[in-house]
Amino acid sequence: MTPPADVERMENFRFIREVTALLASRYGRWACGWDWATHDGGPVTAWCCATHSVGEAEETAARVVASLLEWRGWLEDIAERFEQLAPPPDADAEDRSWHLERAVTRLVTTVVDRTHAESAWYGLCDTTLTWFLSSTGLGQEAAEKAVEAAIGGRFKSWAEPAPTLVDAVGEDLAVRLTGRGFYRER
Repeated sequence: MTPPADVERMENFRFIREVTALLASRYGRWACGWDWATHDGGPVTAWCCATHSVGEAEETAARVVASLLEWRGWLEDIAERFEQLAPPPDADAEDRSWHLERAVTRLVTTVVDRTHAESAWYGLCDTTLTWFLSSTGLGQEAAEKAVEAAIGGRFKSWAEPAPTLVDAVGEDLAVRLTGRGFYRER
């Protein structure tokens, strides 16, 4: 499947589409992020881009496998974090707010660490927070709107957000979803 080294750029993109389709058909939809490289705001370091990662067949295959495993590791890591950070089902509004704010702070920090705050890292942040809120029972559309309202263009490419900004995003999201802030130390 690997295109020759001297092909036009579009042929490399075709290769990536075909590999994605193959991986998704074999392993499931979760495999679709295998090539979301850090330089594009993703968590995968084993893959750079079509231009730099597609080469000799064996090397390219090894990069695809490493990238798929890295992507799977990311998904498993955040799934674990979601479970640990989720508000308890019986939490009142104030406790739920505390859990949500804490979760946002920790998840944003995790995304920044993983992406090195490179180009468009905030896309993975949006996705991760939306997935988290969906995992707590919030509908997909409501989760997307809540994340958009909380972040609202405040994160920038190639810029690690200040801790105060991360805290503000967490608080904004928690208050928006619960109508309450939390006011006691834990």
